[in-house]
Order: sequence, then C-alpha cells, then structure tokens
Amino acid sequence: MCLSLSQTGNLNEISSLFFAGPSMPKGLASISLDNVNRISPVQRPDTGGQLAVRTPRLLVNHFPVNFSPKSIIRHYDVDIKQEVPPKHGRSGKISKSILTMIRDKLFTDDPSRFPLAKTAYDGEKNIFSAVPLPTGTFTVEVSEAEDMNPRSYLFTIKLVNELQLRKLKDYLDGTLCSVPRDILQGMDVVVKEHPARTMISVGRGFHYVRAHQDYLGHGIIASKGCQQSLKPTSQGLVLCLDYSVLSFRQPVSVIEFLTEHISGFKLNNFRRFRRDVEIALRGLKVRVTHRVTKQKYVIAGLTRDDTRNITFSQEDPDGNASQNVRLVEYFRQKYGRDIVNQDIPCLEMKSKMRNYVPMEYCVLVEGQVFPKDDLKKEEAQMLKDISLVKPKDRQKTICSMVRDVDGPFGGEIIRNFGMEVSMDMTPVEGRVIRPPELKVGAPNGSVMKIHVDERCQWNLVRKGVVEGKPIDRWAVLDFSSDDRYCPLNANNFIPKLIDRCLKLGIRMEEPLFYNPTSMRLFSNVDKLRELLETVNDQAYKICKGRLQFLLCVMSKKDPGYKYLKWISETKVGIVTQCCLSLSANRVNDQYLANLGLKINAKLGGSNAELVDRLPYFGDQNHVMFIGADVNHPAARNITSPSIAAVVGTTNWPAANRYAARVRPQVHRRENIVNFGDMCLELVEFYSRLNKVKPEKIVIFRDGVSEGQFDMVLNDELMDIKTAFRSINYTPTITLIVAQKRHHTRLFLADRGAIGNVSPGTVVDTKIVHPFEYDFYICSHFGSLGTSKPTHYHVLWDEHGLGSDQLQKLIYDMCFTFARCTKPVSLVPPVYYADLVAYRGRLYYEAVEGQSSSSSSSSSSKTSSSLSVAASFEERFCMLHADLENIMYFV
Repeated sequence: MCLSLSQTGNLNEISSLFFAGPSMPKGLASISLDNVNRISPVQRPDTGGQLAVRTPRLLVNHFPVNFSPKSIIRHYDVDIKQEVPPKHGRSGKISKSILTMIRDKLFTDDPSRFPLAKTAYDGEKNIFSAVPLPTGTFTVEVSEAEDMNPRSYLFTIKLVNELQLRKLKDYLDGTLCSVPRDILQGMDVVVKEHPARTMISVGRGFHYVRAHQDYLGHGIIASKGCQQSLKPTSQGLVLCLDYSVLSFRQPVSVIEFLTEHISGFKLNNFRRFRRDVEIALRGLKVRVTHRVTKQKYVIAGLTRDDTRNITFSQEDPDGNASQNVRLVEYFRQKYGRDIVNQDIPCLEMKSKMRNYVPMEYCVLVEGQVFPKDDLKKEEAQMLKDISLVKPKDRQKTICSMVRDVDGPFGGEIIRNFGMEVSMDMTPVEGRVIRPPELKVGAPNGSVMKIHVDERCQWNLVRKGVVEGKPIDRWAVLDFSSDDRYCPLNANNFIPKLIDRCLKLGIRMEEPLFYNPTSMRLFSNVDKLRELLETVNDQAYKICKGRLQFLLCVMSKKDPGYKYLKWISETKVGIVTQCCLSLSANRVNDQYLANLGLKINAKLGGSNAELVDRLPYFGDQNHVMFIGADVNHPAARNITSPSIAAVVGTTNWPAANRYAARVRPQVHRRENIVNFGDMCLELVEFYSRLNKVKPEKIVIFRDGVSEGQFDMVLNDELMDIKTAFRSINYTPTITLIVAQKRHHTRLFLADRGAIGNVSPGTVVDTKIVHPFEYDFYICSHFGSLGTSKPTHYHVLWDEHGLGSDQLQKLIYDMCFTFARCTKPVSLVPPVYYADLVAYRGRLYYEAVEGQSSSSSSSSSSKTSSSLSVAASFEERFCMLHADLENIMYFV
C-alpha cells in the first residue's frame, strides 16, 4: 500500500506531518520513503463520478497488454566506435542507420548467441533482450557499399540491469508507489522494434513505407500510419494506438522531385531556378544509383561550376603525386557511366572530403518529413482532409492496423518477450454530464436565461451580451484601401458593425476617424510604429483620451501582423482588433456578432455567464482560477527562447475575465522560471480590484507530460507557495494538469451510432491511472474528424474536490470562453494561457525581425534606440501599462 499524508497545511510542515500520527486523512498525496520532502500526485478520492443524464457504451483505442510478472527483460548498454580512429584524432558521430547495420551484422553472423528476434534496439545506446547475451567487446566488419572496403567497428556490450516485470505488476496493483519508468521504457522499445524494422519511424510514430499513401502534389505525399504509447491504467498495462498522417517528400530521383516541386522548373533553364533548387534540396538525404550502397548522403548545396567543368585532385594507383581529373571522365572510367546533364551543377554532399555527385544519379531517401508549415494552401487542405477522418472510419483504420502483419503488432518479437497484445479495443461506460444554464442579454437590456441545444451551442439571434462596454472612442485603420481586388467598403461595413453591436447590447458610437493606408506598411516597422503613434495622438486631440480600441482592416494575412501587435500592445498601448476586408465586406451577421464578442471581451465586458455559481465553490468567498502554459520554438529553431504565460481570473463569481503575464525564458525550458512572481502579480491586481485577496486558488497547468509531474509539484508549486508566503498569504490551492497531446480516442460502441461522442462525455474508470486522480472530458461538439477528449490529472488538492464536483466545475467553465457561443475543448484558463504564450512568440519574432532590419540600416533612430537602450525583456514582452490587466489577447 502507498504511504500517504494529507495535503492540508504548509508544505514546510510535510516532514513533521509525515511522522506526526497514525491516522491518514483524505486528500492523499504519496511520499516516497527515500525522500520525505518530495511530494507525489494525489490519489483518487473516490471510485469515480456518478452524475449523468445518460451513460453511453464506448470503445477506447487502448489495447490491453498481457505479460508474465515472472518475466525478466535484460537491459544492455551498447558502445560502438571505429576500431581504427580517424586520422584527425576525433571520432565522428556514427549515424543511427549505420549503428543499426552494425547491430544487424553482429546478430546475423552469430544468431545462436545473439538472437535478433529476441532483442530490441533503440538505435543508439540500449539493447533489451529476452535472453542473456554475451558481454564484452566484439569486432564487426561492415561495408557501407558493395564497392567499398569494409570498415571495422568495436561493439562493446555490457549488462546494465535486469528489469523484473513483477515490479510493474506491483505498481499496477497499487502496492508500489513510484512508477517503474525503466521497465516501461524497456517494454516501449520492445513493442516498437517490429514497426521500426518494417515502417518509417518518425518521433513516436510509424508510417507505411509504400502502401497507404496519397499524393498531395509538388513531389509531396501523405503517408498514413500510427502513434503508439504504453500506458499503465486501472485495467492494467495497455498500448494506446491512434491513426496518424504526415507529409513526406516523395522518394524519387532528385531531378524528378525538382520537376514536380518547383513550378515551371526546366533543366535547360537551370540558372533561373538555382536559388529555388538550393532551398528545396539543402539538408535532404539521398542515395546514389551509380553504385550499390546503403550509405545516405546529406546535401550541403550545389557546386559553383557546372558538371562538365568540375575537376578534382586524385592520386594515381601507385600513390604518386595527385593530378587533376575531370568529373565526367572519372565517372566514365570508374563506373562506366556517361553523365547526360553536364550543363547543370552537381550536388555537393556533407563530407570530410569534397564529394560531388551528378543529380541524375541521386534519389531521395524515403521517410523525409516535409514540414506542415511549408505546405501550400491546397496541399495543406488535402492533408487536413486525410487527417480528419470520421470516428467510424478512424476506428476501422485503427483496428485494421492492429491486425496488419506488417503493422505495429506484427512479427514475433513481442511474443518472444512473453507479452501479448489484445486485438480488441477497450469497452468502457461513459457518462454525459448535464450542460449548465446560461444567461445572456435580452432585447430590452435585462438578462435572460437560455438553454443550449443538443450540440451544447447557442445563438445570438435576438439576444445580446450580459454586460456590454459602451464604445465611444474608437477608430478605423484601413490597410486595404489601395488593394485593387478587395478594398474595404467602409460605408457599408462600419454602419452594419455598429448596428450589430447595438443589438448585442454594446452601445457603439461612430468612429472618431477613418484612416486609409496601405498593406506595404506591414513590411516597415518604423513607419508602422509612426502611424500607430500618430493615430494615438490624433485620438487625444479629438477626445482628450486614449482610444478604447483600433479596428485594423487587412486585405490579406501578412507576416507583419506580429509587428502590429507588438508595437500596439507593448509600445503604444492601443487595443487592436484585426479583420480581413473580404470577410468584412460580406457583412455576415454571425461574423459581425463574433467581432462584437471579441471587442467587448477586450474592453472588459461580459458576454455570457453561468446562471448558477460554479460547482463546489458556489457559496464560497473569492476564488481565483489560474492558467499556465509554455510556448516552445519550432523544432528546427535551436536559439529562440521559450515563452511562459500565466493568466488569472479577476472577477468572482462569474470568473470570466482574465489578466495575463508573459515572460521569456531559456530555450525549450518547460519549467516556468518566474511562476510564483507572475501568480503573485495577478493576486495583487485581484486584491486592488476587488479589495480582497482570493481565499482559494485553482491552477490549471498545460503542456506537461507524466514525466514532468514531479517538476510541476516540487518546483513550480513550491515556487508559488514561497512567493505567496513572502506576503503572509496562504490560500488553499488545487493544481491540475490539462493534457491535449495524447492519443486516447473515444468511440460510440453502438453499431448504428455515427458521429462523435456528445459534449459533456466523461470517462473516469478503466482507462484512467491505476490509483492517481485523473479523468477524460470531451467538453465540445466535434463537427470535423474525431473529437479528442482533454485529459485532466489532479496533482495537488487542498479543497477535497470529489470527481463529480471537479468534472462539473471544469465542464461548466468551458461554457465561459469569451469569443464563441459553444463550449470549448479545453478549460478556459489554459486556453487563454495558450493564446498569451503565442502572442509572446509573436513579440519575440517581431523583435528579432526588427533587430535584423535595424542592424542593416543604421539610419533608423527608432530601431537603434530600441535595440540598444532597452533591455531585451523590455523590448520583447513588457506589456503597456494600459493593457496588462485586460483581455487584449482574445
């Protein structure tokens, strides 16, 4: 049985509480015996919720994994290096493909001692085996090509650990508190070994090599596959497997790829396309066809000279002085090949020595991902259509992959380790929670109660907002005015917007002024800032006050959007609302209403509220909800900082208005460095606004995996507690992680049922953690593809929230999101924190773009003063004082 203690009281008292007495109150948190100062996630307080308007039968893409507790998986450490070190004295990194070749060669040469089918290799340092393997150092000779001399490698293998699966059984039974991660990692490598040999491996997913592919155009294919992960659950160990689609470059010849990928590409006009070719090919992996080889080469670029003019130095067969050899002649004599395309450059490969290969002898290696962000609009839409399959189709595809002999569960490797994976999805009973009643504005200016439809949506026909902020100081900045194709029809759009806002209960006067301008300003930071400052000054002259908001009409989406937001929100202090002229000119009633909702929320109004107070906290004093998220740079970016964002509610009991704080931090650091300080700032603003501090705080943390729960509990929570204690403030706290990056899917089990599960569907049995406090909620209506439920995991709870109370609290909060008339898929504090973190990313990109442009032009006083005088953080994300406590980010 896990040793536990109550979570009430000060964290510094945990050690004394641990030894205090024999009784253990409710609200449990596990404490490891080897370190009483570290806390673990709370345990489930009950057997699950009971609230339900109906209980649908569901199927979940969790496939039970049976294993023998008596089994042992042997973990070996592998070190592979060249027997003869390179001449320069530094051993270069051996690629994963070569490491796998070396492993395969050793095991196939001596199968009695090294049985390949009873081992699993992670491609780098670890081998897991169902049987004992010889240890020591072995010499392996591998030839990377048939016409290359073999190279000798030293393969050193030593036993690290014997993973006893009974420990995993003890954990699943609840008699072992700490998760045996080493065992789960070893089993994870085992279940991935077969698909790693037969499919294309990308991250945690696997994609079919040639089958199940669709052509997207321009040399790009969509490959179907799966994502899989092992999970400990209440029913035991399961393998969660989900359908996945990725875009890849087509594995064709380089010249064929260029012809498909670059519009209008012609070999006889190569010079015109040289730059496009270099962009398309640099960094790609190719194989050569003029000789038989398994080696992959990485393209570094193009040669300066055309193929017919390329020469290189070569020693004669006797090792005498080198002589210049023409590449064309070398290929004719060495390989018996005549190069056809001699008037174009060769490919230059990344290599210690110069390596030039004619394009016609190079083929793209299969399995090279094409970044989704680089897809053209039509390609992206095709990929989206292939990805967003209907629930029944997704369910059928997953089940077919499970049974495919070439798929993730094929082969004999899993069975050789004493494991068996069920071919059937997990049946489970779900519960659908009743949606809350809402109140909105009535036509006469009062408040009316409404019921949502079966999709849990509502409309604003003859309805308005609960509290509309009067707007008498606003202006229009029309960037589309010189657009030939779609300029704004201001005489039609502005009156219609004013009229629609009036019907919503938002009194809106005529704009103070309308300024036509050009989209060209988005590419000139200084001009754009000058314009926004001029607009601000213009407003002060007219009405002796600042603008409430500035409506910015754009003719198209533009990268300069980030400069507009950065300047207006951190430098000038203007709330902006952007819209596209094409959409504005349609004056669609729903579009105008959505604009009105966003504007009202930004100005501090209230769009819709719950009729009843939030569950559990209904009769309590002030409660504050906090959301936190970290935005990381793209995978290919190795320098940009991560962006941490924290938001908090500022009103009670409606709890639907938020203030935000955003900070940069170290690249790819998930731990929020200034979490405590940001939370304290939000609490102090709440206190100034409401004349009282919140007595209870509920924190929702986004974007962390199970392996980071310890960091959230023992670093971030402690940081928050320490910051609060610095002002003698000790509210009770509940901390919940909200996860969207998982692969669990819920399907209706009834044969005749179609579509997604209903909004409000909850699952908190069988597929959840064996003893920790977690559950799945699908709070939104899924109109496209298959709905993904949000996985909520309670890490700390000083309020004693039961399953029914917490699930209903979260579901009701999902109806309070400001900019739509339906419940959202993610609890609003986390949703808003995600928006703020992304806004911080735009600020950083704006600063970087502005800094690079200012460094190339010393004439700009504004740019140079920004880049030199101000600190990075001030230039980057210090919000203007007029905006830091309003919802500028919706």
